[in-house]
Amino acid sequence: MNLENKLMELGVWHRFVDKMDTVHTADASEATGIPLHSITKNLVSTANTGEYVLLVVPGDARVDLKKASKALGVKNIQLMPFSQAHTVSGYPPGGTPSIGLKEKVRTVIDTELAEMETFYCGGGSTDRLLELRSDEVIKVTGAVVASITR
Repeated sequence: MNLENKLMELGVWHRFVDKMDTVHTADASEATGIPLHSITKNLVSTANTGEYVLLVVPGDARVDLKKASKALGVKNIQLMPFSQAHTVSGYPPGGTPSIGLKEKVRTVIDTELAEMETFYCGGGSTDRLLELRSDEVIKVTGAVVASITR
């Protein structure tokens, strides 16, 4: 998938930040000097309803699946195994963006990220990050904004 083309098609402001090859948010923060709290974990998940879900939380936080389930009004949500997430996102682990995924997903963005002007997420590959405006991500994805961290 070509993420840059998808972002242009959606009319979303964006900026790519090149970095060394990393998978984990802490490593991406160290490689770029961007605060870990501003780099998202984009967690591909499934709800008990069978629908795909993307949980977007700060890199220094842990997701609370009960809070995320409540925010979406579903019984439960399970994280997809790291090795399978790319089948839904279209991107490798560590490169998953907060927008423009291959499959249709319901998105939940943690309140703390929604309050930031911009945040960073996977840039479609493990050697770059993507800076996005939080309000545009919420608008384009139809994301639910809720406190979903512990």
